[in-house]
Amino acid sequence: MNILVTGGKGQLGLELQELSGDYDGYSFLFTDKEELDITSSGQVLSFFRKHKPDILINCAGYTDVEKAEDDIGTAMLVNAKGAGILAEACSKSSCLMIHVSTDYVFNGNKCKPYSETDSAGPGSVYGKSKLEGELEVIFNASRSVIIRTSWLYSVYGENFLKKILERAKKKEGLKVVFDQVGSPTYASDLARAIMEILPLIPTKARGVIYNYSNEGVCSWYDFARAVLEIAGLECDVEAVLSDSVKTRARRPHYSVLDKSRIKRDFGINVPYWRDSLALCLSRLTAFAR
Repeated sequence: MNILVTGGKGQLGLELQELSGDYDGYSFLFTDKEELDITSSGQVLSFFRKHKPDILINCAGYTDVEKAEDDIGTAMLVNAKGAGILAEACSKSSCLMIHVSTDYVFNGNKCKPYSETDSAGPGSVYGKSKLEGELEVIFNASRSVIIRTSWLYSVYGENFLKKILERAKKKEGLKVVFDQVGSPTYASDLARAIMEILPLIPTKARGVIYNYSNEGVCSWYDFARAVLEIAGLECDVEAVLSDSVKTRARRPHYSVLDKSRIKRDFGINVPYWRDSLALCLSRLTAFAR
């Protein structure tokens, strides 16, 4: 099986790359925008003809939530049109498409976990662009699975976890919102889940949506406090309301994802968020040595 991973230099892409040697029978090809421009139909089709992937894991995306509010065209180009171009190429080559999406497709007004069948209603440009990307995949790929995730972090790239550590090491005080609630997702866990479900995906799957995040629920404030506690760092952290923090993009106040479907269909084990956070921090400590 030939597996193409787009967005190979992002958090999830790099975690998949680290795992790739653990799975026999798969040949991986990791690309980023330098190797493959997913917004170019001609380039994508040519790439697919040359490399003949059996499975595409699309981790590519415009992920800067704040900048997307002003850079609407680029966000839509990458997250929506790019996803559609990849979906069309997959359809033409009988390639299974695994597309990674986000909790931001929801408005965040619920008070119980979102299931895959709940109505979407994004409140940000980023969320709207990702929802458009989902629709492009559903309508254009002959075989596809969409995985929505939330609050992604990793030892790689820039993320909330690393920002907390940097500020704490500089002895800078923190103000973190406590009225945005969700579930952190360790990108390594998501990468492993994707690899575990690959051989179990039905051959006729088309536009099937699954939710995946770590188990448990917390606010961003709780997450920040847990990072400091597990890392053994001291820092003043003030819990604040979202309204007191100036941001362009509207964040969901509640975006906990119901993972019943993916656990039922594939029998996978989903780790608790604090346990995974401890593993990630341990890896970061090892990297720093």
